[in-house]
Formats: sequence, structure tokens, C-alpha cells
Amino acid sequence: MSAPRVIVSVTNDLYTDQRVHKVCSYLHDNGYNVLLVGRRLPNSKRIDDRQYSTHRMKLIFKKGALFYAFFNLRLFLFLLFKRCDILLSNDLDTLLANRIASKLKRNKLVYDSHELFTEVPELTARPKVKKVWLFIEKRIFPKLKHVYTVNDSIAKIYEERYGINVGVIRNVSRKWEPKTLKTKVELSIPEDKRMIILQGSGINIDRGGEEAVESMQWVSNAVLYIVGGGDVIEHLKELVTTNDLLKKVVFIDRVPYEDMMNYTYHADLGLTLDKDTNPNYRFSLPNKVFDYIHTGTPVLSSDLVEIRKVIEQHNVGVILKEYSSKSVASEINKLFEEPEALKQMKDNCISASKEECWENEREKLSQYFPSVH
Repeated sequence: MSAPRVIVSVTNDLYTDQRVHKVCSYLHDNGYNVLLVGRRLPNSKRIDDRQYSTHRMKLIFKKGALFYAFFNLRLFLFLLFKRCDILLSNDLDTLLANRIASKLKRNKLVYDSHELFTEVPELTARPKVKKVWLFIEKRIFPKLKHVYTVNDSIAKIYEERYGINVGVIRNVSRKWEPKTLKTKVELSIPEDKRMIILQGSGINIDRGGEEAVESMQWVSNAVLYIVGGGDVIEHLKELVTTNDLLKKVVFIDRVPYEDMMNYTYHADLGLTLDKDTNPNYRFSLPNKVFDYIHTGTPVLSSDLVEIRKVIEQHNVGVILKEYSSKSVASEINKLFEEPEALKQMKDNCISASKEECWENEREKLSQYFPSVH
């Protein structure tokens, strides 16, 4: 008997999407034949370390309505003529193509919703575009039989909105066992200063990058490392220059996960500063929270319900009482002035990492993809 074939689809270029990589690896390990489909960008890096197959589609359009329309058309045709048993759609921007293909081919369709897609700032600021995505969601979501999302808050919203059961599989990190652990010297990190990190592949509008940079005006003997990419990186670099912070803020471009975690490991404090400006951010639980925990890095966070739940449960960090650049600086200074409390949080991170890990969370996937070994 041949292994069931699963086609997993996303709109990104596959390189830095850790949630999708973890799910695909789980499927491969449990006997599925996995093909991950995304798009090729001009600067896409090679992928040669995956146990499963990947395919990137080269598209004429790079963004906007034409991109999403053309992507879904290309994806639909790809799915229609590619042999498979199960389709796994990641987020609303791949759902239309998957839904139509699954109906025509009578394939099982599983939907993984990474966020409240229609509430992202890019859509809330463009009501006409949001209306289109809401129309697609309302037409398809209530008919889905196999759906899961990233936390309890988002699952509850979808259940109340569409009257269907929505599972929860959080985007927690794998147990971190570094293949190589570089020293501060090898990473060019100052050994005589505290290190603060803001990491991730989505450092975008309203995610606290500006406040993190500006706070460094009032934080002494420390360096902020911004590791990753996003829409506001160029603006953050301008802020660094404007506020004369060239010696206090360092930018590291997107790097492989293992390299990023090397930087995180050396940090004394990890920042997650998403603003409560929209429901999508209000109920978010960023993967970097768990990356920080797995490297023993205490967390300073904005006051968001799902993050607060994790931090307070395990006492692995501090929640901002008031959101501003000066408040961020004040909390950082306070933590650095209390080394014993910081060390206790670091120890708590190590303990929490044994519970808050992908190796435990992934078992919930068996509800949607039973092992075929």
C-alpha cells in the first residue's frame, strides 16, 4: 500500500515558515508522502535540508490583488492535476484554490488558520479588500470539516462566528538542541554589554519595532539585536540613525532558524511588543515567545491575552504595565537591576521548555492525520 499523498500550500517562499515546516515534518515522520507548495521570489534561498518534497511557483505578480488572484489560479491548476489524497491549506489566502480542488477531486481538505486573517492591519486599513476576503471566508469556512488554529482565543472567535468546531494546535517551538553553538565572539556580540533581542520573520507595522528601537535611548550598557525581516525594517534603520543609536542597535537579516536561535541563546532578554490595535494582534501568540523560552531567555511582552497566559503560568517574564518607548526602557532597566529575579526567570524558561514544546503539541495533529505506519 502506497503512502497517502498530502499537498500542503502556503503563499510564502517556504524558507522561514517554521510552523508549516514542523507540520510537514510530522506528516513525513508518520508515513505520509508530503509535497509543500509555495512561491518563488527573486531573492528566495535554496531549500535543501527538508525530508519532504517542495515546489515553488514562479509568479508574474508579487503583491496585491493580482498576486492573490493569480496565485490561487496557479495553485488550483496545480492541485487539480497533481495526484493526492489530502489537501492542507494554510491561511485564507490559499483556501479558495484548495476548496475548489478538493470538491472536484473529492479529496479531504484540512484548514490550518495561523491567525485572524481578515483582521490583520493590512486589511483593516483597506475595507474594500477586507470585504473580499470576508466574502471568501464566509462562503467556505462554515462548510469545513477539519479546521484547527493557533490558540484558544482565535478558535473561540471562529466557533462563535461560523458555528463549527475548531481545534487548537499552538505554534510552540521544538525542543532546542543546537547542532552548533557559536560564541558571542563568533557572532560579533559585545561581551561587556547586556544583549536584548527582537526576532522574527514578521517585524511589521504595529509589532513594536519602533518602541524597541526608541527605548534604547534610555537603556544603558546594552545592545538591541533585531534579527529577521519585515515591512518596517527600513523605517527602523532610519530611526536608529535619527536617534544616534548606531552603536546600540544591530540588524541581522533573515537567517536560517538554527542561526537565529544562536543569537537568541546569548540574549539576556527577548522582546515581543505587538500592539493591541486589532483583533489579530490582540489574540496572537507569536512563535518567538516559545523560541525565547527554549533558549532560556526571559520575555518582556505587551499585555496580550494569550502571551500573558503563558508568561504568568510559568513566570518566565514581565508584562508591560503601560505601552510606550519609555515604559519599555524602564522595564528593561528594572530587570537588569535585579539579576537574581532575571536568573530565576531564566531557570523557569528552561523548566517551561520541557512542557511548552512541539514534541508535546504535535500529538494533536493525529486527530486530522492518523499515523499510517
